[in-house]
Amino acid sequence: MAHVIERLSRRRFVLASGAAAVATSVGAACSGGDDDAAGSGGAALAGGRADGSDAPVFDPSDWDSVRGQFRLSPDVAHFAAFVFASHPAPVREAIARHRDGLDADSDSYIAANEVDSEIAVRENAGRYLGTEPTDVALTDSTTMGLGLLYGGLRLEDGDEVVTTEHDFYATHEALRLRAERTGVSVRRVALYDDPAAASADEMVSRVLDAVTPRTRAIAVTWVHSGTGVRLAAAELSEAVREQARTAGIEAPLVCLDGVHGLAAVDADVGDLGVDFLSAGTHKWLFGPRGTGVLWGRRAAWERVDVAIPPFEPSSFEAWLNRTTPEPVSAGLRVSPGGYHTFEHRWALAEAFRFHLDIGRAAVADRITEQATRLKEGLAAIDDVSVVTPMGPDLSAGIVCVDVEGVAPYGVVSTLRQAGYAVSIAPYPTPYARFGPSIVTTPEQVDGLVAAVADLRS
Repeated sequence: MAHVIERLSRRRFVLASGAAAVATSVGAACSGGDDDAAGSGGAALAGGRADGSDAPVFDPSDWDSVRGQFRLSPDVAHFAAFVFASHPAPVREAIARHRDGLDADSDSYIAANEVDSEIAVRENAGRYLGTEPTDVALTDSTTMGLGLLYGGLRLEDGDEVVTTEHDFYATHEALRLRAERTGVSVRRVALYDDPAAASADEMVSRVLDAVTPRTRAIAVTWVHSGTGVRLAAAELSEAVREQARTAGIEAPLVCLDGVHGLAAVDADVGDLGVDFLSAGTHKWLFGPRGTGVLWGRRAAWERVDVAIPPFEPSSFEAWLNRTTPEPVSAGLRVSPGGYHTFEHRWALAEAFRFHLDIGRAAVADRITEQATRLKEGLAAIDDVSVVTPMGPDLSAGIVCVDVEGVAPYGVVSTLRQAGYAVSIAPYPTPYARFGPSIVTTPEQVDGLVAAVADLRS
């Protein structure tokens, strides 16, 4: 990260000039001195948390302690918390710390904190994802990441993109907009007819059947938010490359909407085999609202053009000097410039730390344990169909159900009255959707199963 520090420092020199000395003292005063240095500096890696919390002492090995870091209402069992995150205490505290500093003297606080805070986010993101920090671009959401990716892919007239019927609006619309203004065509394929009976082989086969020599990209989703089906991403990626090798052509890029897999499945991003992954970090990761990441393989990034001018040093210096920007890492190059809600963006470092402290595998196991328990309980109820596959290899945290004789909106409304917050999948075929996570318990899972059974009594 040394070259990143150098570049960001040059940017601060260009933009803030001699203000840095004043900014350092003002920023430290606003942000609590040494506590802030630990919370937002380059050394802010896994371990520890800020003092003065309004939450119980954090014991990452105790699930009650983990749940105690959230301010969620105790009157509701929160099976929809993954839709838009509640912030755990370390994230809340970081947001408040940065917000107070920005409110007191925004220009000086930015000058004092921007470099270390951006580096902390990238380093913790890289550690969590199992990748180089410089391969990660910072975004505001999954949708922004997908828009940057599909809007920036180098495609020519006659090129094709294959996607699926199960992808969310953000993917479909980003591709439609791209096709509308270019000669690129988009092909959709159904990966399964019955989600509960989906198989890895069937999903991979159906994608391969849709690929042609003109296919340049494959746009898919890791965990389908409408059915809970989990794509066999690694198997698909390998099969796509093998098919291309056999045909003697360049393999299409495999692009993944990863938002409902990130922090629900234990995997290094590189092990997924895909070329790109876009994910909001304000869902299963419970990161700051309005934050996200876009990761890409180093070689794959070379096939993406910048869509929004980056606020990175060499671009600014080139603009000032009327020269061409120096090559920089894709993470800096693709991250949209402009001012952001920095108190949220910089607090993302603490969100990754929170999960690193608990353990990525421990979080995934906790979610899988509850999701399996939930599916097994629901499957035993007459007139209730579990839409999501039962096996953990083809599912994650999302559990979708169909209750005979009760519309999905009725299921959601009635369960809410019974004290269970659940959601609905916003798709042409909607299902009631449950999301056990680190803020729910096995006992609440059992209670939810009983509440669903009451719908049929």
